[in-house]
Amino acid sequence: MQPLRILFISIEGNTRNFVENLTAYAAKQHTQNAANPEITATEISEASDFTAETQPYFCFVPTYLDGGNGIDNGVKELMTNVLGEYISYGNNAQQLIGVVGSGNRNFNEQYCLTAKRYAKKFDAPFIANYELRGVPRDEARVYDALVTRMKEVAPNG
Repeated sequence: MQPLRILFISIEGNTRNFVENLTAYAAKQHTQNAANPEITATEISEASDFTAETQPYFCFVPTYLDGGNGIDNGVKELMTNVLGEYISYGNNAQQLIGVVGSGNRNFNEQYCLTAKRYAKKFDAPFIANYELRGVPRDEARVYDALVTRMKEVAPNG
């Protein structure tokens, strides 16, 4: 199977940390069995050049909101908008095959709300979540979700 591609945005370093740990976990899995895919990850930021995506990818997005409760009385997303703009660029949304969200469970209904909104907006499944920087068992769980989804969309790798 070809490497799993991840596009992500990291504001406070939590998502970056999780993606780095997930990439290391995937490399270990690949070393143990070459059929297990590795991960290539690209961080999207305000400085990123928008390019046309031609291969399937997953996006990882944290939730940062300001104002309202994010559900029934307003949603103002903060700081992650450039990733949404990147996905909206050209035909990039057509290559998005899954969304992974993170956040703080203390925010109840707002937990992973940005990822759920991306999934709906870009018609891609919300496939996994983790809290803040995640823990090692999250790495295995999220990796398995990525592999499962990739097999669904590209069964022959």
